[in-house]
Amino acid sequence: MRRAILRTSKLALGATGCAAAAGVLSINSSKGLAAAEPASAKDLDVDGVGGRVYSALINRKVNACPMAIRVAWHASGTYDAAAETGGSDGATMRFEPERSDGANAGLFIIHDLLLQVKSALGSALSLADLWTLAGCKAVEFLGGPRVPFAFGRTDASPESARVPPNGLLPDASQGAEHLRDVFHRMGFDDRDIVALSGAHTVGRCHKVRSGFDGPWTTNPLKFDNEYFRNLMNLEWVPRKWDGPLQYTDAKTETLIMLPTDMALKTDPVFAPIAREYANDQSAFFRDFSSAFARLVAKGAPAACQPKPLSKCPKAAAAAELRDWAMHGSLEHINRLLAKHGNGTPVDGLAYVDVDAKEADTGRTAMHKAAFWGHAHVIAFLANTCLANVSPEDFAGDTPLHDAARFGHARIVRALLDVGANCSSKNRAGETPLALAVKHDKADVIALLTEHSQAELTNAAKARRESFLLAGASVPLKKEKKK
Repeated sequence: MRRAILRTSKLALGATGCAAAAGVLSINSSKGLAAAEPASAKDLDVDGVGGRVYSALINRKVNACPMAIRVAWHASGTYDAAAETGGSDGATMRFEPERSDGANAGLFIIHDLLLQVKSALGSALSLADLWTLAGCKAVEFLGGPRVPFAFGRTDASPESARVPPNGLLPDASQGAEHLRDVFHRMGFDDRDIVALSGAHTVGRCHKVRSGFDGPWTTNPLKFDNEYFRNLMNLEWVPRKWDGPLQYTDAKTETLIMLPTDMALKTDPVFAPIAREYANDQSAFFRDFSSAFARLVAKGAPAACQPKPLSKCPKAAAAAELRDWAMHGSLEHINRLLAKHGNGTPVDGLAYVDVDAKEADTGRTAMHKAAFWGHAHVIAFLANTCLANVSPEDFAGDTPLHDAARFGHARIVRALLDVGANCSSKNRAGETPLALAVKHDKADVIALLTEHSQAELTNAAKARRESFLLAGASVPLKKEKKK
């Protein structure tokens, strides 16, 4: 039986667009935050707020996601287990001296970007919860594992805040023992150190902020185990430049590693763990999810401590499908379907819901394939799996919206070929064509315009044929009276 195409979202969250605020001042006082009806953290839903965070970050062309991970990291990484100070509670990055810590340079961009989410939810959502949740969700948005999260952090006032001193975050110019000093202070072990260092698989260094410069991986917007594969398998040499010591790959001289990264390769305890993660992405994802969940709960109330994620077999199968769609692997998709179809991929479709949505974003396997540019997966999902080609996420975006926004003309064509809805509007009232115009994607504009004109022509032909089939005559122009 052909599976139903149309699905209804359980939760629709309005996309509020990109934050207009700029500068540091907007995070220094709560006076500028719009107040909502009195509420508390217990009234919030992690997936619902996660959807709002997704809308805020994706409107920055996903470049904001690595910085969101960094915000969560730096908001939590000041924790001292012995003194029971620092950590994610209080949102103390708003105050001096932490606000001016050189390690936090540039983070105000995310602070300001997320103000739209804070303004919408008012007192129900603390900045401390917002910053840490954004980091967890950014990991997922970039293709990484789901990170358990619970609300309950509070925002300290300037008078009551216990602001940690500067210098508690890792210094990238140091080595293995420095890493142990920092992480053991927070209550992490050596395996946690290596797993959390894997966050370098996304993002890049900027000389103006850290003094270092360059990306660790070939795709800084994809959360996978490439960081460990590069670290352990490539040859690294000191970079010849006017900046601090960092390493570059000997072959292309385009990638970087920092002294703390190289410590994972040379230390006798760290190295086997790094090698394991290089060879087994699932092991890295498992350990990173656990360690990052504990990191963002450091210094927070007991209610914020991570709880195990639910393990519904069907939900897990759908999540695995989305993951393989994101990575563009038809081999693994067919293997997954065959597993649940007793050896027959087609029969597996009765068990694996190809249109299942992520709980926090509303995104499907089709969204993932389109976003990461896998036209062959789009065709397979549409033609073989009969997947919905125009599903809406919580922002109302379809896969065609994603492709149009980022100018992926090849993916736009692939989606149009399988019948994607060219006229659908997201929560902001924007069509794919409107987004292409907004972001000045000339190739996509041409494609969508041509497609729309062809649709109009075909519609006119269809109407004419229906008249003829019904035996109706097509009215002719009246002749002018002589």
